[in-house]
Amino acid sequence: MAKHIRQPGTDPLRESRRRFLASFGGAGMSSMLFPGVLWGKIQDEGAQRVTLDMVRDASRIAGLELDEAEEAAMVEGVNESLARIEEIRGFHIDNSVPPPMYFDPLVPGMAVDTIERPFRQDVPSDVSRPANLEDVAFWPLVRLARLIETRQVSAIELTRMYLDRLERYNPLLNCVVTLTAERALEQATRADADIAAGRYRGLLHGIPWGAKDIISARGYRTTWGAAPFQEQEFDVDATVVERLDAAGAVLIAKLTTGELAFGDRWFGGRTNNPWNPEQGSSGSSAGPGAATAAGLVGFAIGTDTGGSILSPSMRCGVVGLRPTFGRVSRFGVMAAGFSLDKIGPMCRTAEDCAIVLDAIEGPDGKDLAVPANIPFNWDSETNVRTLGVGYFAEAFGEGNDGEEIANNEAALATLRALGIELRPVTLPRSRLIYFIEYMERAAGFDEFLRSGRVAELRSASRYLYVSRLIPAVDYLQANRVRMLLMQEIAATMEDLDVVVAPYRAINPLTSMTGHPVAAVPSGFRYDGTPTGFTLVGNVYKEAAVLLLAKAFQDATGFHLRQPTLDV
Repeated sequence: MAKHIRQPGTDPLRESRRRFLASFGGAGMSSMLFPGVLWGKIQDEGAQRVTLDMVRDASRIAGLELDEAEEAAMVEGVNESLARIEEIRGFHIDNSVPPPMYFDPLVPGMAVDTIERPFRQDVPSDVSRPANLEDVAFWPLVRLARLIETRQVSAIELTRMYLDRLERYNPLLNCVVTLTAERALEQATRADADIAAGRYRGLLHGIPWGAKDIISARGYRTTWGAAPFQEQEFDVDATVVERLDAAGAVLIAKLTTGELAFGDRWFGGRTNNPWNPEQGSSGSSAGPGAATAAGLVGFAIGTDTGGSILSPSMRCGVVGLRPTFGRVSRFGVMAAGFSLDKIGPMCRTAEDCAIVLDAIEGPDGKDLAVPANIPFNWDSETNVRTLGVGYFAEAFGEGNDGEEIANNEAALATLRALGIELRPVTLPRSRLIYFIEYMERAAGFDEFLRSGRVAELRSASRYLYVSRLIPAVDYLQANRVRMLLMQEIAATMEDLDVVVAPYRAINPLTSMTGHPVAAVPSGFRYDGTPTGFTLVGNVYKEAAVLLLAKAFQDATGFHLRQPTLDV
């Protein structure tokens, strides 16, 4: 764990509160932050008593109208509750400890497929090693796998090629926290020995990959992108790391994440977009997006709470899959939102995402939100015309980015040209997710917040403070509204497999409801930067989403274009 040293003569808790208030325009806002003021007075004055004035302030914010007798009773009751609150705060609760309440994206009446079927992917023909091995840096996984399986290229060669590219282009992109070179070379050596002995494990055997740096890998730092945790290590491999180890994949880098999985700025600066390094790569799976788009890894694993896979995938022009909530175990991964966090692949093609998801999905007995009997079935030969496809008609044409709007309209035309009937649908709009997410973040980092070390953060402290002050009743009410939204979407998508929509129209909503979503490149602007759209699937129907994405990619070829990396 990281060591944190308090400087003599300073009060980091008071200083962090002062900075927080200043971010709202000064201490005059303190009357609005009633729970924080109440708690701050208790801490600063050494008192264990809530006063009548404190209760009156709190009641106004909570929307309660109390008479004098009720106010007096409230003062007595809250003071009694302080003992229980202090008891709770006396426990050390690690970020990894979830509440014993597990979100389920299924609503009553929703059916799922529980029959497991054979995995069938495209089988490329005539795959030959190029004269310059670096020419394969952007190849899809099925072609890289063929080189490895036929032993035209060794895992060691492929690993060293990608390590060289990471070292060469990281100064431009700032997408690497730690190169895991020693581990990677050991894994690659073992992969070559196994393949030579006839023990080929499948399409990911010998393929180098990178992990977002909130995913734990034994023996290496897991920094969460935040200065207070930059020396932090966990003596455990996350389940997703274990699963990819078992598939024979080679971990070559811990890739950047925004501070505490917010945005693309971390303690080492900003991660940049390979298509325009003057622009950030978006976040918070900033490093996985940039590294995948730049051909620095075979694929990457990101995480998504409120858009952190989808947004950088859109910015960097890769296919990012946010799976159904509960599809992939989150064991060994920093908790940002207990009922919202998802782990998924960020790849250059939709089928690559299917290959990686097949390796990492399913229960592990450690994350109890992962169901035991819902397989992921992939068959690349499925006719996409059999899918029921809708599109969020009124959302196309919205926004200020005319080039993205035009490219997304063209994407609809491409899908229709494939013989797919697009049925117009309307989905609800809601940004309620961020209310829920930030409260769950505040719970996950409450001990850190109260320690005063939050003052060491660049910007995430604001969200931790604000969310710490929301009444628990309102958090539960927000989740009840969430259920209503889930039921509304379930009714809309009852006869559909996929809905096509612009990213901004569906991201907050589907993050909250747990539906799978893929970000897909839709073309390029005149300045060369990518545009994209999203495909929303029915719950646990990732295969349908990726099949439609694959058909679109096969018809357009946008994924074949490569950024120019000048160093």
